[in-house]
Amino acid sequence: MRIALTHNLKLSASEEEAEFDSPETIEAVTGALARAGHHVERMEVSGPASRLVARLEAYAPDIIFNSAEGRRGKMRRGFYPALFEELGIPVTGSDAYALCVTLDKTLTKRILAGYGVPSPRGRMFTRASLKDGGLDDLPFPVLVKPNFEGSSKGVAQANVVEDPIELGQALDRLLSRYPDGVVLERYIAGTDLRVARIDGLPPLPPVEIVVDPAYRRRFDLLDYALKHKDATFVSTRVPAHLPPAVLERVGELSDRVFSALGVRDVGSLDFRVGLDGQVYFLSATCLPSFEPAAPLFAATRFVGLDYDATILAILRAATKRAGLGALFDSTKPRRPNGNGSAGKRPVLRVGLAFNMKRIDSTDDDREAEFDSPKTIHAITRAIESYGHTVVPLEATVDFPRVLMASNVDLVFNIAEGISGRNREAQVPNLCELLGVPYTGSDAATLSICLDKALAKRMLAAGTERVLTPEFQVLFTGREKLRAFRYPVIVKPNAEGTSKGINGKSVVDGEARVREVAREIIERYGQPAIVEEYIRGREFTVGLLGERRPRVLPPMEIVFLQPSDRAVYGYAMKQDWEKHVRYECPPSLTKDELRAMEKVCRTTFTTLGCRDVARIDLRMTREGQIYVIEVNPLPGLTPNYSDLCLIANAAHVEYRLLIGEILSYGIKRWRERHPATGEPAQPRTADDEMRDAAVAVRGTTSTLATQDA
Repeated sequence: MRIALTHNLKLSASEEEAEFDSPETIEAVTGALARAGHHVERMEVSGPASRLVARLEAYAPDIIFNSAEGRRGKMRRGFYPALFEELGIPVTGSDAYALCVTLDKTLTKRILAGYGVPSPRGRMFTRASLKDGGLDDLPFPVLVKPNFEGSSKGVAQANVVEDPIELGQALDRLLSRYPDGVVLERYIAGTDLRVARIDGLPPLPPVEIVVDPAYRRRFDLLDYALKHKDATFVSTRVPAHLPPAVLERVGELSDRVFSALGVRDVGSLDFRVGLDGQVYFLSATCLPSFEPAAPLFAATRFVGLDYDATILAILRAATKRAGLGALFDSTKPRRPNGNGSAGKRPVLRVGLAFNMKRIDSTDDDREAEFDSPKTIHAITRAIESYGHTVVPLEATVDFPRVLMASNVDLVFNIAEGISGRNREAQVPNLCELLGVPYTGSDAATLSICLDKALAKRMLAAGTERVLTPEFQVLFTGREKLRAFRYPVIVKPNAEGTSKGINGKSVVDGEARVREVAREIIERYGQPAIVEEYIRGREFTVGLLGERRPRVLPPMEIVFLQPSDRAVYGYAMKQDWEKHVRYECPPSLTKDELRAMEKVCRTTFTTLGCRDVARIDLRMTREGQIYVIEVNPLPGLTPNYSDLCLIANAAHVEYRLLIGEILSYGIKRWRERHPATGEPAQPRTADDEMRDAAVAVRGTTSTLATQDA
């Protein structure tokens, strides 16, 4: 089967990402599915939904294995399942309604009260509803917690309060962080139990959550610290050490809850057994943690299922419900060499358009922007790993003839072109002429961005003005100079890879400007651009997507020898270890990060970029962000090019980065070829189900993320 694994990737230890999946968890789920013979593509969902839709349409999965929490809002858990339902793609887990209901703790308990399920007495408050009172009849001690959060977010020992003054302080603190609402409920001391359920399996035994007695805490509370920072003090016990009558009561209530809430495929419930033996329902989740150490897997291990078998049991439940049971059962486990297949599918002929570097560019920058055989081989292997055939297409003067004879379905374009101010547009122009879809920005955008002055004019004239340094183009070096604020930087107007930029490029005075400009004009056969030098921190930002791109984490270029005239020049890039270090993510405030993301998105859309781009920035001490250059054709050398370094920091491995860029080209191919392109033959139901679209065996993020 072809499975898309949708998830939010945890990139930090912040509480905001507490419910997201770690790279290790995603790797564990992927491995479990892949070892059973399924083709799995990991899709990080951060960023615009349109981007996720494009990737799903390109990959055409049989089913989605969903663990995405969503990032914000009271309906966040239900957003992606609702989207998948609208697209007509089966998905594991409960539907959007159940996911939204169970995220709302108060609503869940109100529904279950009608089924005779007891829970601690309480109610929800917002700042507005507090004005109506209603706090007087709450029995102390009281637990205060966010109403629309999971994973114990916002829960701490200080949330159990014993008098009105403490209660007021706790309400003010939590409502500031969680304005959608907080729950006030009677605090009940006792034992925590987790009950999991997987459709198609017998009832799983309750799991007792045990906290090491050496851990000091005032109240019996499984708070955020214990779940995350101090998790080593927490263990599980199966079977739970509780009287049989209590466990029988837990089982009875669990059956009611799972049925009443419409939980399907997999889910888990939290109960508290009071000191008097009474059982109270606390919360439900239709999206339990798939971390190998999670209580779900402690319960399944007790009944003889390892991690892989548990993940497959969830998938089996979803495929049976979606009518894909036969497809699931026909999938064969992969052999140790990893050559297992879930069935043959049509593949694409992908032309890889490139300019190959044939000289050492350390001291000679003529071919600095061309790609080495190593890079070309790495991209080839990444594309082939998705099941496609790669046809090498070197962008020489023979390229038009070779392209016409190649019979490729689409072109993966990294070609810089041979010469001229429109050189980067040569391959896209020919592809458009011949009707061959391709990856990356179109010819117009590539030409505009290569011309630094033209790109800056467009950014300055856009509806959302983007700051760029004041500039002037010199065609001869004899033109009258505008009144610049010195120092300025002088560089070629239509080159990339920092060609023509070095420590001598930052100059003072008119005479020196003219001297450097004439050297550039003579050496590179093109105008020189003079820009006011922006003092400040230097960043580069990668973006992936189309109209609403995902912004990957910024990477800061930190100069090891700080200078008020530091410049990230060509020679420095060749021997970067001696001169700079890269920080990704960098130290930025939330406001600075938001501002940087906004500038990058505006730049990307104003210039008409698509699929991939990298933007170089400078941020002044005052927080002003200037766009220095835009590269819609960034380098893709593994573990070297800036975009690849950013992707690595965002946990987007190289193959997935290439796959994501490729997916946009495949989307365009699909738009031209609604059918698969196979010869017309009688089709069976299985044929239609299996071959609904051409395989792109993978594309994910998140950069994010996180969109490097």
